[in-house]
Amino acid sequence: MLSITGIHTYYGAVHALKGVDMEVRQGEIVALIGANGAGKSTLLMSICGNPKPRKGDIRLQGESLLGVPMHDLVRRGLAHAPEGRRIFPRMTVLENLRMGAVAADPAHFDSDLERVYGLFPRLKERSEQRGGTLSGGEQQMLAIARALMSRPRLLLLDEPSLGLAPLVVRQIFSIIEEINKRDGVTVLLVEQNAYHALRLAHRGYVLVNGSITMSGSGTDLLADEQIRAAYLEGGHA
Repeated sequence: MLSITGIHTYYGAVHALKGVDMEVRQGEIVALIGANGAGKSTLLMSICGNPKPRKGDIRLQGESLLGVPMHDLVRRGLAHAPEGRRIFPRMTVLENLRMGAVAADPAHFDSDLERVYGLFPRLKERSEQRGGTLSGGEQQMLAIARALMSRPRLLLLDEPSLGLAPLVVRQIFSIIEEINKRDGVTVLLVEQNAYHALRLAHRGYVLVNGSITMSGSGTDLLADEQIRAAYLEGGHA
């Protein structure tokens, strides 16, 4: 579904991504793990075209995404729930969800709304509440729900567990699994919580200083001694 080939991305003179190659197959959950500053969020933003890679190609269903505006990416079936949630704090929950549905067929709005309310019952209870007054976990739910309102085939999730209590983290990861299994949404998951990410993922990649250093099934990476030492047992890569 998603093919990334030889991507080089820069911030000015800083070489953030150094020839990244990876793929996400249809129906998978693929986890991208790595330390702070490794380039994980930069990769997701490069897929969305900001910053635009200087070299390489990114293809969705065989078509290049380079130079394609974000609103057209959404129409092609790509949605991004960014790090830090970035909901509209002064808008209500329902208004945020309407914003997520702007590029979708209006005929599906009511059914899509019920679908995300089924996944996130708390959002239905808070539908008329302003986004900025929600708890951190509720805001993360809203960010994911807003992305789902565009009816994506590929969902990019950037640090969905960041700053959340363990119970909420388990709820979020359970919902990601349900989105994938029940609705068939393919997921590319960037996550510092390597244990939860690799338990959930079909496959995973490890990004270190802008380069992919390891890949494999989620199970194999969880069992790898280097991965355990670097990301699961308090060590450092």
